[in-house]
This record gives sequence, C-alpha cells and structure tokens, in this order.
Amino acid sequence: MEFKSGLWQHPGMINFRTLADGHPDLAHSPLLRGALLTLHYTRTHGAIGLTKNMAFKRIFVHWAVENFDWPGKTAEEMFRYNKVINEYEFPPLEILHFLLISLRLGRHFKGEFRLTKRGTELAQAPALLFSELIPYFLLRMDHSSYARFEDRPFGTWDVWINVINVEADFGTTEAALFKIFYGEPEDWHTAGWREMAAFSSCVLRPLEWAGFLKETREDALGKQACHVFKTPLWRSALHLDSDDMLRPMPVH
Repeated sequence: MEFKSGLWQHPGMINFRTLADGHPDLAHSPLLRGALLTLHYTRTHGAIGLTKNMAFKRIFVHWAVENFDWPGKTAEEMFRYNKVINEYEFPPLEILHFLLISLRLGRHFKGEFRLTKRGTELAQAPALLFSELIPYFLLRMDHSSYARFEDRPFGTWDVWINVINVEADFGTTEAALFKIFYGEPEDWHTAGWREMAAFSSCVLRPLEWAGFLKETREDALGKQACHVFKTPLWRSALHLDSDDMLRPMPVH
C-alpha cells in the first residue's frame, strides 16, 4: 500500500497526517517505540522464542520491560513485586504482539516469532509503521478486552477525539472530560467509578499509548486527580473537524 503526502483518511472520519520518518513528534508514541524495538530485536536475533501458548518467552518479556520505557510501567516498579514476568503481566507487550501478527508484520513459525518481509521493511520506516499501527490499534481494537473490566463507554471515536481536541487543548482533567461526555461529575471516588474506569481504559489510555495524550496524576486533599494534556504528536498527526475551534497557541 502506498501512502501519499498530506492527509489520508481512516474509517471513522479521523484524518491522520502522513509524517516524515525523522519527525521528532513520533518519539511521543509509546506503542510505536515498542513496535520498533520489537522489530529491531527480532531482526537482530533472527527470532523471538515462544511458549507453548504462543506468548513471548520471559527472556524477551524482561528485555521489553526494561527497554520500552512505558508510561506507568517502569522496570523498577514491575520487578519490585515480581522477579519473573510473563507476557500477559505486561499488557502493552501482549497487545503489541497481537497487533504485529494481525498486521502481518510478524508470524509464528516453529515455536518462534519471526518478521515477515513487510515487518522487515517497516522496521526501517517509523512513519509508515505509525500510519499502519496506530489507526488500527486506536480505532479497530476492542479496548475493553484488556481492561480490568469489560465495560464499554457509550460513544464513538469521531466524537471523543474531536471534543478532546478542544477541551484538552491547554490541559484538562479526566473527571472534567467524563462530565462533558456523560453529564455526571463522576470520578474514581464516587459511585460511578466503574463508568469512569471504562472511559479511562477504552478512550484515554489508548490515546496515551498511541502517543496523543499525556496523563499526570497527583494527590490532592486525599484524592488522586488525573490531568490530561495533548502531546505535540496530537497536533502534528491529527487533522480534525474541530481544529477551527482551537484558540491560537500562546507565543512566549
């Protein structure tokens, strides 16, 4: 498939800009970083060993935990409580494994994960890999499948992304976004915490893992507040209907 410069549209009316391989904002995507590291590791070592259940073997899982630099999943924290970590205990890697197979960038062969010709090509083309990996992950995956609960929030990506585009332009909170979409001031400390969990797991977290949002959490008056900010990648990679509602960025 050939991608032309400019804009290309993904089902769901979300427009993604095609970026250059060296674009600095690509560095904001944890999922792209993990994919590139996995593809490069596989190319260097020839293959990644698989368990009988077709999961990555622990030697690679431990390497991924130490090298992915995943938000909220530091190696120090993970190894503090578990000296041995399996693929399913590191959800970003489990999801990435699924994505690489689904997109036919890798395959299972004789107990090993190996790169396809396409996977080898995209290992050297970060922007093209981003354009295939991120829309598929964000818009086609069932994000409730790897959440703590299988609750799904009501809504569509077209609405979520266009509203967040405006509301989070200069930063907002998880609770404020939830109230805008669902009209209730719920958070993790109210009776509606499961609804908040579904929204966070199926909307905000995928956007963070894709590299479009950054979340910071802090304790305030005994309660944890989650602040949400758009990353530079959001502005450089997404072209949305609500862009004309944005205020100009302040110049310092």
